[in-house]
Amino acid sequence: MPAMSKNRARDGRRTKSQAAKRDGAPRARSGEPRGFRPKPKHADRPPRAAGETPEPRTRRSGARPAETVPLILETDATDDYALVDTGDGLKLERYGSLTLVRPEQQAIWGRALPPPDWEAADAVFTGDTDEEGLGRWRFPAKPLPETWPMAFDGVPYLGRFTSFRHVGVFPEQAAHWRAMRNAIEGAERPLRVLNLFGYTGVGSLVAAAAGAHVTHVDASKKAIGWARENQAHAGLEDKPIRWICEDAMKFVAREGRRGNAYDIILLDPPAYGRGPAGEVWQLFDHLPDMLDGCRAILSDTPLMLVLTAYAIRASMFAIHETMMEAMTGFAPEGHVESGELVLRETSAGRVLSTSMFSRWTPGHA
Repeated sequence: MPAMSKNRARDGRRTKSQAAKRDGAPRARSGEPRGFRPKPKHADRPPRAAGETPEPRTRRSGARPAETVPLILETDATDDYALVDTGDGLKLERYGSLTLVRPEQQAIWGRALPPPDWEAADAVFTGDTDEEGLGRWRFPAKPLPETWPMAFDGVPYLGRFTSFRHVGVFPEQAAHWRAMRNAIEGAERPLRVLNLFGYTGVGSLVAAAAGAHVTHVDASKKAIGWARENQAHAGLEDKPIRWICEDAMKFVAREGRRGNAYDIILLDPPAYGRGPAGEVWQLFDHLPDMLDGCRAILSDTPLMLVLTAYAIRASMFAIHETMMEAMTGFAPEGHVESGELVLRETSAGRVLSTSMFSRWTPGHA
């Protein structure tokens, strides 16, 4: 294991002067933390009114990262998950031992499998907004419990029938989780991972099982509770995971002021959301500042910064160029690859796009 810098604390903190020097940031004014803007300019204000002109952003100087676009990352079927069939605005999926039918607007084609295959599903999301909880699901054969056991590459967790259609995991994230796991297992040093908007914690469990020290941040107490339940179910209670219920933007700002650093950051924000104290998150307003904050708390030897964007009306290039701008002039120099995360069905081999992503790693392609 290589020796750590004499100026770096053992827990991964670095001095503010180190961060500013590595980041190429200008010297801060008196009384301000160096190398990090403590309060992003849009963090606490409501969404911009129609016609309001945003403040101009200052472009970074320095070399832009190397880039690969577009890149398609495909998740194949496994024993844990499969996209079985799609069509007519629906998708038929297998999660562990159960098959589920859920809405899918992008499936504008016809189904490949005959009706009996769909009718044999264990659970169907009804979308009936007059009912709550499990009432939004129909169980054709027999009633099912709220949760059931699942796993990702041998890491157990619990699926759950929620009233908002999701079941606690986004299988297409497998591409990022496996890349992260490989980086952790291949590193000859302890790594610190930050999982922002971490949801039910599957990515955090994968990182912890691989040997990383993990900080998991989500604004929902309910999601944090579910994540802790998953940790217990996986038998990973002895692993170093910090579960933090807080607004992600505020957390990143505070970590920057404290001089804390992370080797891998996963960033999976919603298009719109609210923090525990009513803080507003708007992806198009706040994402550049969030990436600035993440850049500032990357360690001196970082391995990965991953951004995923769901359900937004934007080109993949909007996400790509935002990441490119955020990492311009960064040291060490790196490479940004951006594209789409997709699932391929087992019935007819058609591809379903689920989200856009942009991933920075050190070095070149």
